[in-house]
Amino acid sequence: MLADDHAVEEVVFGGMGVLGGLRRGACHVGMSTVSVALSRRLAAAHEAVGQGYVAAPVFGRPEAAAAKQLWVVLGGPAAAIERAAPVLAAVGQGTFDLGDAAQASLAKLLGNFMIGSTIEMLGEALATAEKAGINPGRFIELMTGTLFGAPVVRRYGQLVADTAFEPAGFRLSLGLKDIGLVLEAGEELRSPLPLAGLLRDRLLTALARDRAHFDWSGLASVIREEAGLPALREVSGER
Repeated sequence: MLADDHAVEEVVFGGMGVLGGLRRGACHVGMSTVSVALSRRLAAAHEAVGQGYVAAPVFGRPEAAAAKQLWVVLGGPAAAIERAAPVLAAVGQGTFDLGDAAQASLAKLLGNFMIGSTIEMLGEALATAEKAGINPGRFIELMTGTLFGAPVVRRYGQLVADTAFEPAGFRLSLGLKDIGLVLEAGEELRSPLPLAGLLRDRLLTALARDRAHFDWSGLASVIREEAGLPALREVSGER
């Protein structure tokens, strides 16, 4: 599970890489979040030398991985997926088989786009609530206890409400990478993604302000500043 396309290419196609090192009939389970183009290339390269390739990117932050609570998105030959099942069961709570490696990679990227969009929504709503004098923690408690109870909203809602952007579970730079890959996929498919463009600019702005150490929920720090609030909020025991 590597950071980006470049890292995966080095590990797979390099002189001492996975492609050359695996025996015929072996299976490579790629759990990195990579571009659709690289996912296609990996599937074709392994097939050409008689190996299996399973795209298996995951949803879940480090704490979910530690608790064996990842969700795994699958794509690849059925026989290879069946072989990989015990390994995937050791790290995840469930799998979703989309059939094709490239489609699995795209689904993962679109899922991250949806998470980023949720952070944007939370950042805007919470900044507005705070400016009106509503305690952000109480506001997110209201929303997640009534209309928006999904785990992703609860988790990121609390991070944004508390401006708890460190330590990073998923760095801003990785978020920027994934949103860039979403835009790349949209361009190939001729499918506009205007909100993805906004997210890219938020992430770029946060990085330009020396926040590379922030979690990607820290894109909300830029939203706060645009609303005239400090990037970080001083959180007390208030309710």
